[in-house]
Amino acid sequence: MRERPILFNGAMVRAILSGAKTQTRRAVKMPPGFDFIGGSGDDLNDPANWGAEDEDARWWALAAGPDTDHVLPCPFGQPGDRLWVRETFMVEAHPADFGLTREDLPHTWDTLVAAAGTVIYAADADSWIAADGRPWRPSIHMPRSACRLVLEITDVRVERLQAISEADAQREGAGDNVDYTRNRTYRDDFRDIWTSTGGNWDANPWVWVISFRRIEQ
Repeated sequence: MRERPILFNGAMVRAILSGAKTQTRRAVKMPPGFDFIGGSGDDLNDPANWGAEDEDARWWALAAGPDTDHVLPCPFGQPGDRLWVRETFMVEAHPADFGLTREDLPHTWDTLVAAAGTVIYAADADSWIAADGRPWRPSIHMPRSACRLVLEITDVRVERLQAISEADAQREGAGDNVDYTRNRTYRDDFRDIWTSTGGNWDANPWVWVISFRRIEQ
């Protein structure tokens, strides 16, 4: 069992905490060094027919097939592996609380978390700035010791982004703006979530579909 970090924004963290989100999609990124990337069969929406050929003429497909030399591994892991969630955060700590001056504070966030113990998460509040003016820390800088959410991968597959079903869009945590009376579906809501984070819906990229369950800590 391996453990890897994964980033989520505040809305998706809240969806995980509420139990509404049990799935995430991440765009497939081909490693560098391939001579060809594309389809090799009749059905270009079959992940077994799509992948890349390396310099040794070996075919790395997105899924196993009869002509597959290798299957491109999911960088987020396989079923049984765990993901620890990085989210926007702040460590609530003041020098006076520990008899220290500002210059005495630890230089790493891991040490600071261990010393202070109180972590505040942006997903739990609309906005917050520490009394001394320190802003939120970006999720990419969250250390493992500040993590509150650990997810166990239960399934990994590959599909086109637009192949998402209505049920899977709901599992993605979409639904805030669903209105069937106006033909506003979970897929519509998920599409807007995808584009709001900089994703290109119209490009219809291959995505890793990662299902997970939350591990209680």
